[in-house]
Amino acid sequence: MAAVVPPPPPAAGRAGRNLTAAIGVGASLGALVLVSLLVYRPAFLVVVGGAVLVSVVELSRALRAGRAAPPVVPVLVGSVAMVALAWTRGATGLVVVFLLTVLAVLLWRLADGPVGYLRDASTGVLVALYVPLLAGFAVLLLVPDDGATRVILFIATVVGNDVGGYAAGVLFGRHAMAPTVSPKKSWEGMAGSVLACVAVATPIVTLGLDGPWWGGVLFGAALAVSSTLGDLGESLIKRDLGIKDMGDLLPGHGGLMDRMDSLLPSAAVAYLLLSWVAPA
Repeated sequence: MAAVVPPPPPAAGRAGRNLTAAIGVGASLGALVLVSLLVYRPAFLVVVGGAVLVSVVELSRALRAGRAAPPVVPVLVGSVAMVALAWTRGATGLVVVFLLTVLAVLLWRLADGPVGYLRDASTGVLVALYVPLLAGFAVLLLVPDDGATRVILFIATVVGNDVGGYAAGVLFGRHAMAPTVSPKKSWEGMAGSVLACVAVATPIVTLGLDGPWWGGVLFGAALAVSSTLGDLGESLIKRDLGIKDMGDLLPGHGGLMDRMDSLLPSAAVAYLLLSWVAPA
């Protein structure tokens, strides 16, 4: 009887991921975002809200690997309120709800007693700041009449950072940027990220938002930096916790939080820069 030969494992790229699955999942998520923005703009709030809730759960579970127990319920409730109030009340609503969420986290944790209070409460505040507060800036981008273009600019530039950095890193990567945090990240890849981000952002800023060309260059370069720092920041957290991914929801990517790491800080940077170079 002939031996049964098992099928070969899925092909993985230099990043150690199933590249085919990663591209498929990324394209599906991108299509979902585009449909929500172009068909019915407020539908994007549902996409953001769902992504935030999943990411809060993933990050909170991951933090338990470090023996922290952040209060999840007040952060989840505050997340929904932050998304909603950012849309209806703007930046003021977002900040006020964040502060109320912090207060709710501190009070909620009192019920479990003094042991580990500082550790659990502080990680709860970290989750509230890291995920829903920063995601709220993506909602603020959506508020103006040309909000769909602003959100597309922001997301497309972050995608450009990932694609440009990956391609340049694979082809030319020689000098590690942060070997103890993310060994596969190189300065050559960073240069590719900057070039790709500028190439994506400049035409959208000038043609879609009537902004100056230098505004597109500045926007692209700034988001290349914020996206890379966001990725490195999450990698640092994962190394400290001794985990590879925040979850396993997305084949080829890990958890949803592993895709949000570059987007979250970049949303705040995008909002601040566009309020200057292309005010609504």
